[in-house]
Amino acid sequence: MKIDRLLGIITALLQKGKATAPELATQFEVSKRTIYRDVEDLCMAGIPIVSQQGGGGGISIAEGYRLNHNALTSDEMQSILERLKSIGNVADTPRVERLIAKLTPGGQAVVSLKDSIVIDLASHYKASLSEKIGLIKTSISNNRLLGFDYYSEKGRVARVIEPYYIAFKWSAWYVFGYCTQRNDFRLFKLNRLWNAAVLTKLFIPRDIPDDTVSIDDYLEDTESATVLFEGPAEYLIVEEYGPESYDKLDDGRLQMKLRYTNRKYIIRWLLGFGAGAVVLSPQDLAGEIQEAIKRMHKNYRLDR
Repeated sequence: MKIDRLLGIITALLQKGKATAPELATQFEVSKRTIYRDVEDLCMAGIPIVSQQGGGGGISIAEGYRLNHNALTSDEMQSILERLKSIGNVADTPRVERLIAKLTPGGQAVVSLKDSIVIDLASHYKASLSEKIGLIKTSISNNRLLGFDYYSEKGRVARVIEPYYIAFKWSAWYVFGYCTQRNDFRLFKLNRLWNAAVLTKLFIPRDIPDDTVSIDDYLEDTESATVLFEGPAEYLIVEEYGPESYDKLDDGRLQMKLRYTNRKYIIRWLLGFGAGAVVLSPQDLAGEIQEAIKRMHKNYRLDR
């Protein structure tokens, strides 16, 4: 929806301070022309957007402004507050406090600041996550390469990327960038990214192909399995996949066509059900789970 994008642009500019039209177009998956039209609409709504041309230029919100309380509805202002409070959970910045002040012209609150919705995007690694986001933002703003150690099923590897944007998707934070080792665009999960450092070497931003912009393309489920669940498993399945993801059989058991991307992850998830989950197909997945159970049994033998 357009209003969501307009609120998102305000949020992005207040968080970053400045962004180019191509950066915003990439972030919101629209054309540069659409971004320019959005900027015009924001200006007409009374939000002072400043556009600077040339090197170091970009789109920003004028310093020292106070938002006219007639520019947005109460619901729209509340939406801005909720979004920025979410960002404030993981990105340590005084911009959230300044925005709240701007939303209360003349000292009178336009919207109630009493929270009826609490959004907390922080994780167990909040402190390190805030630091990573800050480093990545610095790297993006200054067009400097970002180096880090990355942990995956293949172990720990050192990576250097040209970072382009940070995204929150499916309960996790990611950085999207061009990997200099793989010579291709990649998506990296921040909780697996450690020892990040902004490098001194500059990079010239690349044009991101349209077919690489959508994060969903990197998280697409490419494999499937048929699984039979029994016992108190329903709430866990609903939590992960929703109530429409399985069929309830006459005997009370649940049969599910499970789609997934990462096989090792799905094996760990299924093992968490113990004897309450049985893979009916494919047989090679069932075989891998059987081997994992044998290794677990060996590790817990009392006579070893």
